[in-house]
Amino acid sequence: MYKTVSMASLLAGLFAGPGLAETEVRWLHLEGDGPVVEFMEELEAGFEAKNPGVDVKMQFLGPEAFKARLTTMLQSDDRPHLFYTWAGGVMRAQADAGFLKDITADVEGAWKDSFSPGALSAYEYNGAYYGVPQEINQVGFWYNRRLFDEAGVDPESIKTWDDLLAAVARFKEAGITPIATGGADKWPLHFYWTHLAGRIGGKEAFDAALAGEGDGFAAAPFVAAGERFVELVTLEPFQDGFLAAGHSDAAGVFGDGQAAMQLQGSWNRFSQVSNSANGKGLPEDELAWMPFPMVEGGAGNATDTLGGINGWLVGAGAPQEAVDFLRFITSPENQREAAARGLHVPPMKGMSDVIEDPFSKQFAEKLAASTYHQIFWDQDLGPSVGRVVNDVSTELAAGSTTPEQAAQTIQDAWSFENM
Repeated sequence: MYKTVSMASLLAGLFAGPGLAETEVRWLHLEGDGPVVEFMEELEAGFEAKNPGVDVKMQFLGPEAFKARLTTMLQSDDRPHLFYTWAGGVMRAQADAGFLKDITADVEGAWKDSFSPGALSAYEYNGAYYGVPQEINQVGFWYNRRLFDEAGVDPESIKTWDDLLAAVARFKEAGITPIATGGADKWPLHFYWTHLAGRIGGKEAFDAALAGEGDGFAAAPFVAAGERFVELVTLEPFQDGFLAAGHSDAAGVFGDGQAAMQLQGSWNRFSQVSNSANGKGLPEDELAWMPFPMVEGGAGNATDTLGGINGWLVGAGAPQEAVDFLRFITSPENQREAAARGLHVPPMKGMSDVIEDPFSKQFAEKLAASTYHQIFWDQDLGPSVGRVVNDVSTELAAGSTTPEQAAQTIQDAWSFENM
């Protein structure tokens, strides 16, 4: 963990008298990308300057450490007051456990009205708000234009899953690693299985499984998703040692120009930079992005998207200053600045005019046209079932389970969790 000490904090401490007791706001994040962290530090300093006597402590955990340690931290005396979230079932489980603070009264009014209703609804549970969104993102294939040209692959030709398989074969023939991925972290591999399930079964199949209809997550669309994923795995598309590589390793492989593609979220634009050997990543003119391909005959729509509605939750017992800080960092003014810098796409009204960055504009347009935005399955299905989804996706990639077994394992976990 680290703390960035601003000049405002130092001055507040020096001149604080007996009647000005300092209030600490513990802000837990998992952001490791330089430009985003710099902006967060600016927000911290700006809030402290406007609120003498408030000390915002930025605390950092990497994504995997965050998932492993957060529950324990929320039960400690030093629990974070604000912490990162992907919302979904994990947030609902935290609310049920009493780890979150109800901020409904604070959210009502102008603050609530500034958000896109669909995005804000992800932070509502049983009639109460426990946090607010900060960004909406989409998963798709980042790709290297130079390597595509070297292999003679036209990215515009990749419209279907079969097109992707054909492209992978072309990269293999050209001696180019087709795809970089981080199998050790597991969640990057769940993007394949869940995307395929969505493309094949559509929203209807997912909703039916949630409702316990038919065979649930063991139904035909989910078995078919595993079968199509195995088609890719059989081609050995990933870099050597991918099962032992984490997401950061894979981002570095892609950023160093050693793989043609990486299936990742919109944040990977910065991850491939920060994890590259030279700290620069792919040049902007070589970097591009395309949505996950369709599956012929599938029930999903081309406008269906998979991603996150990421934001911040307020921990139980957090001081009012933590809520005030959350309001500050998600204010339209600060989110417009984030959008202008191309850091993320805010889930707020009135942002389109300020987005000039071509990647952010591309994501904003895709998400604005989305007919169904599915939150990451490992978050939406809750922590227990989510881990199973990640596990079986990795086992499919390793060849240690079958599509039928993978689907049934998820269904068994869902049934057990919802008995």
